[in-house]
Amino acid sequence: MAEAIPHSQEATTARAARRASGERAALPNGLWGMAIFVASETTLFGVLFGTYFYLRFQTLHWPPPGTPEPKVVVPLVLAGCLAATSVPMQLAWRAARAARVRTAWTLVLVSFLVQCGYFAFEMHDFLQQLERSKPTDNAYGSIYYTLLGADHTHVFVGILLNLFLLLRLLGGLTNYRLVGVRSVVFYWHAVNLITLLVVGCLLSPAV
Repeated sequence: MAEAIPHSQEATTARAARRASGERAALPNGLWGMAIFVASETTLFGVLFGTYFYLRFQTLHWPPPGTPEPKVVVPLVLAGCLAATSVPMQLAWRAARAARVRTAWTLVLVSFLVQCGYFAFEMHDFLQQLERSKPTDNAYGSIYYTLLGADHTHVFVGILLNLFLLLRLLGGLTNYRLVGVRSVVFYWHAVNLITLLVVGCLLSPAV
């Protein structure tokens, strides 16, 4: 007898989740929710970018005299490493869609470890920068640390989401978890793009 194609939360095995995903006619609600969240966060960063360049074009010297100029090489290398994690995350989604749970879990783990290393270094550097200058020093410091802090916060959220995936995938693959993988991968692609734009924006005075 042919196996009935399960839908939504009824797909509680890797095979059933794969079949349900293949038969889905519309995007899952979880992905729509993530897309709306990413759109709202993109608006937030759009406002921050607009504020940054408004202040920059209204100020004769940017950064102001006495303010340490941002380093270039290390942030670019780190941003490149972080952006590269989009590759294993995308492969993890493909593996999960093909019901290869162990492969998906391993790829998410690889991405997770790189992300944690990036975040640890960035937080160490962030605290060191705060010893040299403060957000309250001038308009440059205010928007610089706001942009950087907002980006770090979103990276941290992405790390927590990946940790959630790692824990959930240990119990196997269901339709719910498959949608979760897809949604987190989408979020992570967005975070990497935002991080590249933030780094490019903050390093522009030093180029």
